[in-house]
Amino acid sequence: MFLEVTLQLLDGFKLTLLIFFLTLIGALPLGLLITFGSMSKIKFIKGLTKGFVWIIRGTPLMLQIILVFYGPGLIFHSTGVGRLPAVIIAFIINYACYFSEIYRGGIESISQGQYEAGQVLGMTKTQIFFKIILAQVIKRIIPPMGNEIITLVKDTSLARVVSCVELLKAAQDIVGLKAIIWPIFYIGAFYLLFTGVLTIVFGKIEKKLDYYKG
Repeated sequence: MFLEVTLQLLDGFKLTLLIFFLTLIGALPLGLLITFGSMSKIKFIKGLTKGFVWIIRGTPLMLQIILVFYGPGLIFHSTGVGRLPAVIIAFIINYACYFSEIYRGGIESISQGQYEAGQVLGMTKTQIFFKIILAQVIKRIIPPMGNEIITLVKDTSLARVVSCVELLKAAQDIVGLKAIIWPIFYIGAFYLLFTGVLTIVFGKIEKKLDYYKG
């Protein structure tokens, strides 16, 4: 039974990994775009972006998953979005908004003097950002980004709300069918291992970037 349960949980873990990595692939660049919108000098774009971020950060991710999954079908009377695509879309939008605030905080933490120094050297705004600002921003946002990404590992369990059989859903199904409780504790090892690896990785990244003390 142990082997059978392990194989079933591994299938769920594969979906957990898929949700995790697809969310990062989509949310990291989208978060940067949202940051540029929230820092725009055009008031309409800035206000619209900040309002959107406020709504996403102020409502539960579970609610957003449900809305993305059921919303299109109920509003437009169409077939709607598939379970996994709905989960991925909701996760990407949610985490992009959180990442955007981390990006913004990192960018705004850089003193104006460094921008002015780049201008004195005849650099364009793009050159200043990528050659002077970016390395400092990356170092400053690594700790909060690491925390948010580790939270993402645990949030993948919310996919079960639309019956996506990720790790926790797989364990719940086994508990219900076989009337055993230990799979619930067993999956804790999966989450601990995953978050432990991420903690080590981000720790190494922080040490590697420790050359900059600003």
